[in-house]
Amino acid sequence: MNQPLVSALVLNYRSPAETVRCVKALLAQTIADQLEIIVIDNHSNDDSIGRIRNNLRSYPQVRIVETPRNIGYGKGNNRGETYAHGTYVLIINPDNELEANGIEQMVDALQHDPAIGIIGPKLMHPDGTLRDSQRSFPTLLNVFIKRTPLRHLFRERMEHYLQWNHDSNQVRDVDWIAGACFLIRRDLFGQLGGFDPRFFLFFEDTDLCRRVWQAGKRVVYFPLVQATDRKKRLSDGGFFAIFTKWTVREHLRSAVLYFWKWRGQSASRSH
Repeated sequence: MNQPLVSALVLNYRSPAETVRCVKALLAQTIADQLEIIVIDNHSNDDSIGRIRNNLRSYPQVRIVETPRNIGYGKGNNRGETYAHGTYVLIINPDNELEANGIEQMVDALQHDPAIGIIGPKLMHPDGTLRDSQRSFPTLLNVFIKRTPLRHLFRERMEHYLQWNHDSNQVRDVDWIAGACFLIRRDLFGQLGGFDPRFFLFFEDTDLCRRVWQAGKRVVYFPLVQATDRKKRLSDGGFFAIFTKWTVREHLRSAVLYFWKWRGQSASRSH
């Protein structure tokens, strides 16, 4: 294809059916002819590659790459970006599906406002509930409270952190948006060095958005576009899940890394 406008990165890890659905939704976008799709298999070590290749082999704008081992979410997307040629990069999880004109609308917003660095859609669960994907920068106490029954006692604190007290249908600047689905200028992504590779899983999106603000660009929640998102999260679980789920332990490990990296910095953005 000619120079693509958007490079979509879909990182697969043992979810081939979701990956194929996500890619086919991307191929149905209104600007699909300006889109290249890079599927990165993060060493699933199952039948993912075979199933993905069999289902997507007839689409020339889809490229499939493999990592030699599971290198994590941030590094996996960084690896995919090295194959990208688009002006913009779409990071999208396999369990997310964008509405048909979603990419076109987000690209249009970026083209009309060069101050925007990252833009992300409203994320809706299949049961019609909203995912709180736009948040204030976390504090260590907020992360702890969210995982314990204390969240019921400190509701105002949670409302601020998870931004429950904001209109979910309003386009606005936010501290950070979930890495499940967002669009970023590829030159900015490269300027920032992509996701910080020290984060294996979790908090890499928070960290990236923080660096976007630090670079003088804005992070925008854009609910004029919607994407579906699965309800159960890898990081789900209360405090005691640290003893039973490796993903919860990884979430807490990444939290420690994040707060150490940004120690001495205010939890609020300055702009």
